[in-house]
Amino acid sequence: MSAVALSSAAVVAPRRVSWLKRQSASSRARVARRVVAKATAEAKASPKKHEAEWNSLGSVCAILGSQWGDEGKGKLVDILAQEYDIVARCQGGANAGHTIYDDEGKKYALHLVPSGILNEKAKCVVGNGVVVHLPGMFEEIDTLEKAGVKIDASRLVISDRAHMLFELHKEIDGLREAELSGNKIGTTKRGIGPAYASKATRNGIRVGDIKNMETFAVKLRTLAADAAARFDDFEYDVEAELEAYKKYAERIMPHIADTVELINSEHKSGKRVLVEGANATMLDLDFGTYPFVTSSNPSLGGVCSGLGLAPNKFETVIGVAKAYTTRVGAGPYPTELDGQLAEDLREQGFEYGTTTGRPRRIGWLDIVALNYASTINGFTHLNLTKLDVLSGLPELKIATKYTLGDGTVTTAFPSSIEELEKVTCVYETVPGWEEDISGCREWDELPANCKAYVEKIEELTGVECRYLGVGPGRDAIVVKP
Repeated sequence: MSAVALSSAAVVAPRRVSWLKRQSASSRARVARRVVAKATAEAKASPKKHEAEWNSLGSVCAILGSQWGDEGKGKLVDILAQEYDIVARCQGGANAGHTIYDDEGKKYALHLVPSGILNEKAKCVVGNGVVVHLPGMFEEIDTLEKAGVKIDASRLVISDRAHMLFELHKEIDGLREAELSGNKIGTTKRGIGPAYASKATRNGIRVGDIKNMETFAVKLRTLAADAAARFDDFEYDVEAELEAYKKYAERIMPHIADTVELINSEHKSGKRVLVEGANATMLDLDFGTYPFVTSSNPSLGGVCSGLGLAPNKFETVIGVAKAYTTRVGAGPYPTELDGQLAEDLREQGFEYGTTTGRPRRIGWLDIVALNYASTINGFTHLNLTKLDVLSGLPELKIATKYTLGDGTVTTAFPSSIEELEKVTCVYETVPGWEEDISGCREWDELPANCKAYVEKIEELTGVECRYLGVGPGRDAIVVKP
């Protein structure tokens, strides 16, 4: 793990520390809700401000996380979902969490339902690459419907090829973590990995299988017997789960469809498709910090295989990156900070997981990792989020290179966990800014040092930082000219 030369005490501006000390967590949450409500009301009053910009993104746009997740993808998805006809999830499961806001500033935490659900004109698609926990999905649907959101088979469609996640997968997840002892991955224990393992070992159960409850029962009993043979402490009532799924079947049946045919037909007819990535590239099963990764492919390849959309149909691929970095769970994290600076940034940025509530680890922006993600995904634009959180810091650090354990300096991201744990970061230090930028809506309104920070990131990545997040509200975004 890298050491940061600049001490936390030296970095934190006195004004910033006193502001944080004066406000309790509940006070900050109330302030945030008021800010969001005001911002979303303003957004509703001027919905066409960036219409030309959003139209320029083409007929198929993917929004993908470029770091370790929690970058704030849901916000841009929420904005663009108002402009697209289809909003699709392609991989992951309820381990992903996207926070979005409606036009009155009300907050929704979504895990399986695509963020386009607040756009009444959008069709939301859960693709074949997602693992679906039906009880969890129904809970989300019930919460949304109680809030007045209309959800029927015309608005939410689930792939008949998507694999199902059962309570037995959650049980297995916990047993697997216990077996790992001191080498725990730090999973959400929501059964995502075991569900994908069932898919890979070809004894998984797909959503379409629920149409025939007789064969469905045989498959679930077989799956349970396999788990019982593997784990001595496995406790699971398969018959109770089967009874529950008889009721679930009636409710989910109208939503099941061949989404490969649907999404390609809609695209062919001229409909616009927005893909909502879950998790992020640095958690990718193939490209991330293995084994401290998720169980799917959140990179562009996983989008294609998780929806059945051909690569040549993608016109825009937007990488979402925080202006700093965060990570939840175990695993190497080269730019990680600790001490008071990390605590202050965590509180200022409300850095707690949407899915788990776990406090996120905090670090400086890592250009080595960001360029690696950009290479894999072919980002056409970057959405730099939470710039406002950095206000008040006199200096900011950007990791531009790694020094390996043998002294080699590199800009390549190592595949070896052992190597990553030994790297130290080569930093560039840039001036910070004191001004509160949460009210800025135009590029020229940003402080000079803030603009310089953005331009430095563009210089180091070779990708335009087109969209800049300056607050939690839907309209709290600056489109760089």
